[in-house]
Amino acid sequence: MPQSVYDWIGLADYCALATVALFGAYCCYLVWSRVGQKWFKTEDEQDAFLDSIEGDLLQGNFEAVEEACEGDPRAVPMLVNIGVMNHQLGFAKVKHLLTERFQRDVLGDLEKNISWVTTVIKTAPMLGLLGTVTGMIGAFATLATAQTVKATALAKDINVALYTTAIGLAIAIPLVMSLNAINNRIRHMEELVGAGVTRFLEAYRVGLARREKRS
Repeated sequence: MPQSVYDWIGLADYCALATVALFGAYCCYLVWSRVGQKWFKTEDEQDAFLDSIEGDLLQGNFEAVEEACEGDPRAVPMLVNIGVMNHQLGFAKVKHLLTERFQRDVLGDLEKNISWVTTVIKTAPMLGLLGTVTGMIGAFATLATAQTVKATALAKDINVALYTTAIGLAIAIPLVMSLNAINNRIRHMEELVGAGVTRFLEAYRVGLARREKRS
């Protein structure tokens, strides 16, 4: 195989590594920002929101609660809105519905992008290994076809072999650390949202009972 072919493969590998690195960074940023959009920044902010709707919840005034939550993309207001909109289902079914919708609409959306980050983490070292194998094949091809081999002729292929491996690892390692930080952020969000939904359900049960008595 002509030496130029190995050069082109090495160049293509560098381009693929650059593309993978940019895509992985973009997916990390996307997940991080979306997590931030799904929860209150602090527990005090969440408590303030729940305080603002608790009176209407306890009185069974679900229309006012629905109005207060409408258009809010954060998980707790979204789930509260789903709960009061489906109050005719009864408490047990609404509780199950909220769990299902949180898994599907909040966590499911995040997991799609997390899976891409995981794919990049696995792909980058493999692309680096591809460059290593290609570089070594090129070096051995040079040795096999030339009667006298200069060190500079081998250096280019060996550089490709070493650099692509290093670049692949340099992409994967920061993404592993970023993914760990994202997962910790998601766990924190789950805990905070879980506490908020539990508080909502306690008030919701009382309000639902009062509403049923009036009807």
